[in-house]
Amino acid sequence: MNIDKDLIKKVAKNAHLNLTESEIKEFLTQLKEILNNFSIINDINTNDIKPSFQPIEIKNIYREDKVEKSLTQEEALANTKHKKDGFFKGPKAI
Repeated sequence: MNIDKDLIKKVAKNAHLNLTESEIKEFLTQLKEILNNFSIINDINTNDIKPSFQPIEIKNIYREDKVEKSLTQEEALANTKHKKDGFFKGPKAI
């Protein structure tokens, strides 16, 4: 892919950005460097590598459900000013 000023200007226009010439020049060198680094990744042999959608294997960790003491309604509402009829009072939703 050919990266030049016209491509940077086109991307900036699509993103509704007004870039100066110095910003275009700066982004041009940065984008070339980024794409060069990704081209190095293309050279890596991945034939024997299993595809993965998660970098770390996800496992479910189950624990035993235990009935424990919970707060009473009065204890739960003790530290709030925003309560009404035994419930937390939140902002009005339209």
